Amino acid sequence: MNRNLQTTAAPAAPTRTGSLRRTVAKDFITNKYLYLMILPVLAYYVLFHYAPMYGALIAFKNYSPMKGIMDSPWVGLAHFESFFSSYYFWRIFKNTILISLYSLLFEFPMPILLALLLNEVKNKTFKKTAQSITYMPYFISMIVICGMIKDFTNSGGFINTFFVSVMGTDGQAMLQKPELFRSLYVISDIWQRIGWESIIYMAALTGIDQEQYEAARIDGASRMQQIWNITLPGILPVIVIMFILRSGNLLNVGFEKIILLYNPVVYETADVISSFVYRKGLLEFNWSYSSAVGLFNSVLNLILLIAANRFSKRMTDNSLW
Repeated sequence: MNRNLQTTAAPAAPTRTGSLRRTVAKDFITNKYLYLMILPVLAYYVLFHYAPMYGALIAFKNYSPMKGIMDSPWVGLAHFESFFSSYYFWRIFKNTILISLYSLLFEFPMPILLALLLNEVKNKTFKKTAQSITYMPYFISMIVICGMIKDFTNSGGFINTFFVSVMGTDGQAMLQKPELFRSLYVISDIWQRIGWESIIYMAALTGIDQEQYEAARIDGASRMQQIWNITLPGILPVIVIMFILRSGNLLNVGFEKIILLYNPVVYETADVISSFVYRKGLLEFNWSYSSAVGLFNSVLNLILLIAANRFSKRMTDNSLW
């Protein structure tokens, strides 16, 4: 007896790509409003951070607005070589490094210290008042802040008058003294940013389990021992992430404040890479040269960011990636 054997092919196993596509599509449908909310953020970064990277070609050309970026003559590394061999290179590089390091050493720990101090305050009214007072300078316009600094440190300003009466200084405007510019910049930066930057550490402190403090008190630990053994380890991941982010912007000394405060008398200690780029690019219309200097600064920041991330991952097991 002949039997017709019919074989049916087994259904093909779903491919990994197809499964991933279906998962993404399902997630998009489920969370479509969240994806719509993130679109403006993505558009901002694409338009203002990634699209302008095309303009980095200017650093390797003698850019002319009439010819455009692509038709301008190619000069290779000529602008970089000119910058590295110029008289101003070591001066502005040294100033940038020193101001950045001073900010990292003195400004970075201050919000952490303020958050720890406010966390110990039990009086809610005093705590909220102190927070509001320390937040306020951050919301004042940079132009107003710099105007206040100039008024306070002028020959008749109250800060200068205080130093004249207490320390017997000569009374000259403090911003006219090259040796004081870096200190004034860092101290005013601390005053302006300490309250705002402490918010993230205050939020991290609320995530620490309070039972750890109760157990430590039962064991007889003092407040300092509790801070050292519970509080600081509890916010250490946040501190590390903020340190890595700060390292990635280490050389991006804000040119707005520098330009509003400095003058030719203090160029020796005040002129940094960002202010040099501003003068060369916008005041002297040397776009290619200023782009080369700015690109050099960005590459250094990228190297510092990667180095800080690797160092943090090796030492604390906390990193951005």
